[in-house]
Formats: sequence, structure tokens, C-alpha cells
Amino acid sequence: MNDPANEAIIARIAARYRRRSQQSYARGKLRWDPVFATAASLFDQSQHALLDVGCGLGLLGQYLYEHGRRAPYRGLDLDVRKIEAARTAASDGLNLQFAHGSAAEMPAFRGDVALIDLLHYLPADAQRQILAAAAERVASNGLLVIRSVLRDDSWRFRTTLLEERLARMIGWMRYSTAYFPSRQDIEAPLHAMGFQVRVSPLWGHTPFNSYLFVAQRDCERN
Repeated sequence: MNDPANEAIIARIAARYRRRSQQSYARGKLRWDPVFATAASLFDQSQHALLDVGCGLGLLGQYLYEHGRRAPYRGLDLDVRKIEAARTAASDGLNLQFAHGSAAEMPAFRGDVALIDLLHYLPADAQRQILAAAAERVASNGLLVIRSVLRDDSWRFRTTLLEERLARMIGWMRYSTAYFPSRQDIEAPLHAMGFQVRVSPLWGHTPFNSYLFVAQRDCERN
């Protein structure tokens, strides 16, 4: 049974978009993807600014705002169409900032960082560079939250590959996938940079091979 309060939040967010396709996408994404409720729980007690790299339509920023988070939020995405839609949606009094740019152009920043469903659009070398850049921007007691599809031999991974191809074919995703990382590809460099990392599945009711990485600096090494 759907939570009426959450459904009201979803309806408010979806109504902020001008295109019906974006409204429909927002409703479905917010209703079925567990990353939003999970992020709201993770960032609930944080007063740090949040840098959301690969923010897309800005759904995460709006969802956190609707749940009472008022710390500064900055969304960054390479797709100018989505950034324009995010800015329009947030123009009605929401204190959210959005900028067009690639993950390699992360601004100077200190706080919490989110990389949601971004890494597999980058080559392996670029992924390592982005992880390092994101880690450098995490405050001493901040969070680096990553959600990524992982490469393995599961049916979920094969389903994810099919979904990515379809999204590319219909034009929703302008960029092709480059490299699906393994758990080790993400976890090892973060450990080397002095982070403790918690890893857990985060696919909810979706068929996709998505995993959540929550990284914090190892206080014993600082």
C-alpha cells in the first residue's frame, strides 16, 4: 500500500515539470526506485552541502527538499536538456542550484557527494579519476554515496544491459555505456583513499543490478 504522504510528495515534484513525458518519468522513478528514500535517510542528519554529480532532472534534490533538507544543494549533469528541466522545476521557490557540466568538471566543493547511476557511462580510467575527485570533496565527517550497476554474471546484469540499450534507442539517454565496474573497481580505490565503505544491493522492486556504496573517511587514518 502506498504511503499517502509520499504520494503527495511525488505528485508535487512531477507537477513541476512541463513535459508529460518528464512528469510520467518522475512519478515512476520516485515511486519505484529505492534510491530516493535511502538517500533521504542517509542525508537526514547531515548539515553539509550536497554535490549531486549526474543529477539528471534533479529528482534527488527535490525529494530531499520535500523531506525537509535545507542544506545547500548543487546538481551537475552533462545533459543540458535535463539541467534546463531541473532548473524550471526548482524555480518555484526551491533553493536548489543546477549547472551544466561533466563529472570531470566538478566544482570546488566540500561536503557530501552523490554519484547516482553515473559511473558506467565512463571508461574505467575516467571512473577512477571521478572517484578520486569526488573523494577529495567529501568533508571529514561527510558521506560519499554511490549507486552503480555492477558487472557480474547475474540475470539482473543482463536485464540492465537490455534496459540501457533501449534507453539509448528511444533517445532518453544521449550517452552510451562505457564500462560496468565490478565491486572491486569501486571499493578498492576508496579504501586506498582512506575511506570505510559499506556495500549493499539497492534494486528494490526493479530488475536492475544496482548496488549502494556508502563511504566515510576512516577516522583512525586521519
